[in-house]
Amino acid sequence: MTSTEAHPEKPRSRTRLSRWGRLPLALVVAAALLFAGSRLDLLPGFGDLFGEETNDRTGPTLLESIQDLDRYEAASGNFQVVVDLEKDAKFLPDAIRGTRTLYVGAGTVSSYVDFSGIGEQSVQVNEERTAATIRLPHARLGEPALDPERSYAVSKERGLLDRLGDLFSDNPADEHAVNKLAARHIGDAAKESELTVRAEKNTTGMLQGLLRSLGFTEVKVVYA
Repeated sequence: MTSTEAHPEKPRSRTRLSRWGRLPLALVVAAALLFAGSRLDLLPGFGDLFGEETNDRTGPTLLESIQDLDRYEAASGNFQVVVDLEKDAKFLPDAIRGTRTLYVGAGTVSSYVDFSGIGEQSVQVNEERTAATIRLPHARLGEPALDPERSYAVSKERGLLDRLGDLFSDNPADEHAVNKLAARHIGDAAKESELTVRAEKNTTGMLQGLLRSLGFTEVKVVYA
């Protein structure tokens, strides 16, 4: 009779270790770092170890030109508008092609009086130099200036083709259109306001205070 010898079973732990050994070492290290980074954020003093770092590598600012302003900025108004801009494509549903942006635009509009056209005929003074009459043009409105700190997009909805186009675009989800539209609405609101009336009133007060400090007792400002 021949006896059969029982072969000893291989330990399961070695099999498991061999499976883990097949993983690339870099993958194991990366997973360990990610796990450690997520846990270190919970500990005081270690949150900045894996935090983000912002570096400003902007070059020097160049002065392109200087322009003399012959005008008096007499008033300024703050405005805010909610822009709802939607662009649809013909014969295509919005889920395929189309955009809709809800944008809050905030900015200022200044009102000024132009002093560049003032000459000798614009100022009349009596012989005693106690009364003066100044003729000025009506106040005007400046260009709307959007404030990037107070302007922001509330929501953006884009179709599938528009999303794919953003992947190959240098400026995805361009906000130039909504910025331009917000500035136009703010400019229209400034025209309907009493900003120019306030500017003329402030200009009159400034000139009266200036000439009275020079000895004039009667100062009249007329807007042509």
